[in-house]
Amino acid sequence: MRNPFRRQVSSDPEYPSGVVRVDARTKKLTKRLQAGEIAVINHTDLDRVAAEALAEARPAAVLNAAPSVSGRYPNLGPGILVDAGILLVDDLGTDVMRLREGQRVSIESGDDGPAKVRAAGKSEEIIAEGVLQTRERVEESMEAARAGLSVQLEAFAVNTMEYMRGERDLLLNGVGMPDISTRMSGRHVLIVVRGYSYKQDLMALRPYIRDYKPVIIGVDGGADAVMEAGLKPDMIVGDMDSVSDKALGSGAEIVVHAYRDGRAPGLARVERLGAEHKVFAATGTSEDIAMLMADGAGAELIVAVGTHVTLLEFLDKGREGMSSTFLTRLKVGNRLIDAKGVSRLYRTRISGWHLSFLALAGLIALFAALASTPAGQTLLGLSGAVWDDIVNFLRSLVGLAPSTPSV
Repeated sequence: MRNPFRRQVSSDPEYPSGVVRVDARTKKLTKRLQAGEIAVINHTDLDRVAAEALAEARPAAVLNAAPSVSGRYPNLGPGILVDAGILLVDDLGTDVMRLREGQRVSIESGDDGPAKVRAAGKSEEIIAEGVLQTRERVEESMEAARAGLSVQLEAFAVNTMEYMRGERDLLLNGVGMPDISTRMSGRHVLIVVRGYSYKQDLMALRPYIRDYKPVIIGVDGGADAVMEAGLKPDMIVGDMDSVSDKALGSGAEIVVHAYRDGRAPGLARVERLGAEHKVFAATGTSEDIAMLMADGAGAELIVAVGTHVTLLEFLDKGREGMSSTFLTRLKVGNRLIDAKGVSRLYRTRISGWHLSFLALAGLIALFAALASTPAGQTLLGLSGAVWDDIVNFLRSLVGLAPSTPSV
């Protein structure tokens, strides 16, 4: 059997090696991960957003201390990495997290045995052993996870009821919602989360954004996604763990998402930057509270970019609180539309036919204005003479007699 590691760039094709980047939080790791390096993570049930961020960084391999597929539900991340041609070694144990940032390691795999992570250099000690994920193994795991999906659906329903009991005053009456200054009443609101296909959705929405000029809310790192697209966020909502200082200093209104007991881990950072802010204590995700604020402020339409839409996406996020997303969407109702729906239904208000008609009308008006003045008549006469010269030159090239001059 061919060694699957041969396709990776390495001084020794049997033992690919590279510098490691280590972080238990995958989204923090991807910010400093460079192409050709080896990512070391501790991420049970690797989700789609994390996998897409890893694949975009183009590492030589991903070493996961935890199982990328636990079997609880058919998570999407492992298949994304495997399909991208990135080596994924799973279930290596916590010892692999002790690797030093910048240390070099090599990865070795027999045809049938476990994949081994060795320290590069003289010692070459085996640091950890794990399972090399292949497309066949991922598909087998997904099939087994689908069989047990009913258990997750029952847990999801229980979490939904618990959230409803704890947050009914917020959902029904808006109790606890902060007094925001950004005006949203009667306007469209665009909520951007750095999630599923957010780059493509923002690109597709450019004509809509240009015409409607919606209020733009960036959810944590979604604020940076907005700025990368050449736009400016009007509001930033989140626990502030993945948004940049540049975005926080953009002048957008800042709402720090806190836990129900008042704890707000991101509050100290915002205060250190000296940015004005408000605190919103609520259970659930930051994208949920962004939608609730837009709905409570009287938004006419809420367009969501990169947010969770399907039940599998809720589960793929891997949080018990994802049940809040389900109830939030019930609360917002028909005001909420996914960005993909907008890009498919919306077309710019000025069609190509309108632009062509406008250009033709402008040319006719210009010609009429020129023809009504002596100077314009002289210009038109000179233009006609030049045109006759061009036509006669072209006719001479094909052997035809010169045309009659224009009057």
